[in-house]
Amino acid sequence: MILKGIAELLNSRQQIVITVHTNPDGDAIGSALAFGQFLQKLDHDVHIIAPNHFPEFLAWLPGADEILVFEQDVKGSRAVLAAATLVFCLDYNALHRSGSLQDDLFKLTVPRILIDHHREPELDAFLWAYSDTRVSSTAELIYEFIAYYDFDKYIDNAIAQALFTGIMTDTGSFSYAINQAETLEIAAKLVRSGLDAVWVHQQVYDTFSENRLRLLGHAISNCMLVFEEFSTAIIQLSKEDLQKFHFQIGDTEGIVNYPLQMKNIKMAVLITEKKDTIRFSFRSKGSFSVHEVAKAYFNGGGHANAAGGSLKTDMSSAVKQLIDVLPEYKAILDSSN
Repeated sequence: MILKGIAELLNSRQQIVITVHTNPDGDAIGSALAFGQFLQKLDHDVHIIAPNHFPEFLAWLPGADEILVFEQDVKGSRAVLAAATLVFCLDYNALHRSGSLQDDLFKLTVPRILIDHHREPELDAFLWAYSDTRVSSTAELIYEFIAYYDFDKYIDNAIAQALFTGIMTDTGSFSYAINQAETLEIAAKLVRSGLDAVWVHQQVYDTFSENRLRLLGHAISNCMLVFEEFSTAIIQLSKEDLQKFHFQIGDTEGIVNYPLQMKNIKMAVLITEKKDTIRFSFRSKGSFSVHEVAKAYFNGGGHANAAGGSLKTDMSSAVKQLIDVLPEYKAILDSSN
């Protein structure tokens, strides 16, 4: 029903803008590029706007160089939005998650359509919401949208690369969020279409700069706190830490996953200091839901095993607040598997 309703809007040529969340990741960029290229094949005029810069390790994706970055080109981005007849919001569940774009999106009078897999979508903000929290990534939903038309007809290598990047990065290289067989079946279909999955993996994960690798070593060696009694590990990176290693957007990607490699750690948290905001990245393994922690105490949320949040405070206060709430979840962490 929802796909049919969205498809009906696409029966006539549209001026389409695709938007993603602030600090866009592999799923956001991959989904946007795959969807944009598909819509162009349907003869629509398509532009993609990201609120701010995305990581350099995604810049190789076909079409990435054409993405408008709102904070870099406000005038150009607003001109594109002003001409839009249809706006898609990909990989975020509420307009405020679009960061610097949110005010412009709120003012739009044209239909907004959500395609996303995060919990508790802000349904009132959208004409249609194609939302499914069971899937691993928004890229899976874009695959389903293309398949609704005809996957074999519209798939090409650029779309396959973008979809695989979205699924691969939002599952931590297929290490979590793959409870549905469909996730692996989609990956297999992409490979059968001619995708070189090994090459794509190398472009994303084997392109570290020396500074990024040294930052990872510093984070684990000098900035990690382990609380065995709460099955939790915390990594804290201050502004000084980031500056010391000449931080670039994307350099902290994946750091939060490393503590989960320890046998008895069930929750890992990366805390980073950026300007006047402290950001939290939560990961868990097993049945423990970090979404609940992020939502209850850190103005955030996300998925059961991957969530984010933020506080307007200083680093020491942020770390203390996290440590103070750990006893509340001890029993759940102990019993999770």
